Amino acid sequence: MKIEKIHHVAYRCKDAKETVEWYTKNLKMDFVLAIAEDRVPSTHEPDPYMHIFLDAGMGNVLAFFELPTKPEMGRDPNTPEWVQHIAFKVKDRAQLIAFKEHLEANGIDVLGITDHSMFHSIYFFDPNGHRIELACPDPNEDELLAKLDSVKWQMLDEWSKTKRAPKLAAFVHEKELDHS
Repeated sequence: MKIEKIHHVAYRCKDAKETVEWYTKNLKMDFVLAIAEDRVPSTHEPDPYMHIFLDAGMGNVLAFFELPTKPEMGRDPNTPEWVQHIAFKVKDRAQLIAFKEHLEANGIDVLGITDHSMFHSIYFFDPNGHRIELACPDPNEDELLAKLDSVKWQMLDEWSKTKRAPKLAAFVHEKELDHS
């Protein structure tokens, strides 16, 4: 018994139509489905909602709920905004740069390009306040991921004991240090 893949990831949105238009315009996702009901199917709670689904590529689905009868959306005040995010993969650095330029041309503030060694990313927020990351692989991705794979359990064990960053994967940031 094993999970096959993520069926969909769902978030809350302020306005379903605005969210669909934003994702289709800025991230080139296709709008694939809308479901609206007056009762929650799982709990039978009377609560109208709009549930929208977007194609995030290769069978990945991003969904949103607009909940007009619930209090205004908020964030977990104890979690930094950089922690909770969704990351989408793009083909290569050229596409990452093209998306950055496209987003900025549409008036969206973009942070990055950030070099994470095995991949490179840009960050921005959707109209609902959700942090989005676009990431492309580094040409040395396979080599770096293999090295990280070889130390993952040691890193996890050390972190569990000390709550300090283990130095077993310091090589990931050596590239950054070489440039200073």
